[in-house]
Amino acid sequence: MRKFLVMLDDSRECLNAMRFAAMRASNSGGAVTVLAVIPPNEIQHGFGVADVMRAEAYERIEAHFEVYAKWMRMRPKVEPELVIREGDPAEQLLAYLNEDPTVGIVAMGLGSDRSAQNPVLTRLMRDAATLPCPITLVPADISKERLEAIT
Repeated sequence: MRKFLVMLDDSRECLNAMRFAAMRASNSGGAVTVLAVIPPNEIQHGFGVADVMRAEAYERIEAHFEVYAKWMRMRPKVEPELVIREGDPAEQLLAYLNEDPTVGIVAMGLGSDRSAQNPVLTRLMRDAATLPCPITLVPADISKERLEAIT
């Protein structure tokens, strides 16, 4: 079974990457894994605050994931898996790819704002020749109908 890996974040381009992964998985008998990473700067340490911040971050991610998961279950009929990690998002993505040999494709959303930097994508492109699977870049401005046609 081919697994499509998508990173969950608050960006607009994440939506189309999720759609693409779910539709491709549905059409090919594959699965979707959604990776969410809590950056270290979101959890301040000291006096028990870190535990509260961590719990809030997990709750926020799970609620965000459930919005996508509900659509995936209903429309393309895919049951997504959520993986939550802490640390540098690019490092955690690369580590997950090396740990899970069932990942066949990484679907990454590509923003239309040319001035915006995407450090995860920059890191993946730097290491693209040594990755264990291909990367599919999904434009943020591509229509839902176009995504359906190409998946």
